[in-house]
Amino acid sequence: MLIDAHCHLDVAEFDTDRDAVIAVAQAVGVCRFIVPATVRARWQNVLALGKRDDVSICLGLHPYFIEQHQPDDLKALETLILQQLAGACPARPVAIGECGIDGRFTDSLDEQWHYFDEQLNIAKRCKLPVVVHCVKANDTVSKRLRQQALPGAGLIHAFSGSYEQAVKFLDLGYVLGLGGAVTYERAQKLRRVVAKLPDDGFVLETDSPDMPLSGYQGQRNEPSRVMLVAQEVARLRRQSFDTVAALSSDNAARVFKLTGDETNS
Repeated sequence: MLIDAHCHLDVAEFDTDRDAVIAVAQAVGVCRFIVPATVRARWQNVLALGKRDDVSICLGLHPYFIEQHQPDDLKALETLILQQLAGACPARPVAIGECGIDGRFTDSLDEQWHYFDEQLNIAKRCKLPVVVHCVKANDTVSKRLRQQALPGAGLIHAFSGSYEQAVKFLDLGYVLGLGGAVTYERAQKLRRVVAKLPDDGFVLETDSPDMPLSGYQGQRNEPSRVMLVAQEVARLRRQSFDTVAALSSDNAARVFKLTGDETNS
């Protein structure tokens, strides 16, 4: 059974056929979908999805949408998370995220660091892992995570750095998200990293509807294609598909503290 450890099923691209998309994924063995939030305006959509037995959710503020964030969003985020954790509700967040740093946008880096640091503090107070968006910032982000020493560690989403950078995250207890990028022949550095990762160091993800796989450029990405990611990862690691599926799902269950019922729903 597979877990898509990072997919944005709440977004408008899935509004017309969300249930069908999930059904297609389930038909190829995807048993759980982990859905991170991006902006405050979509938290309720994410919470609604979290009522499903096969969906786990994360709540956070994504650096890509920094212009949409307001200072009081941080307080609202912590308040909402504490409410959800305290209640006997199915939509309990399993992590803070998607949060992090996107180094492509240098003009907003100060703001990005503010929101990222504050979300790391929330994660520490709430004793939750984090889902980290890290683009062109692996070294600075790993240094900050080392300083923060979050007890729950988390997921480095869509990792694309060097093996040395991977080790820095792994040594802190984080797992690396492997998605559509590994299916591109040109991604030789990433493919070499994937082959060398320890068995407990990775999870599989799609980032649907984004990050299309090789051969699917220009199309909406979907959680069912995590199966294709698993096939490529298995080939690169010289392991069986079943082994990679089991390892990645076990790693996701460990990081997000999913129960047996959740991983087999």
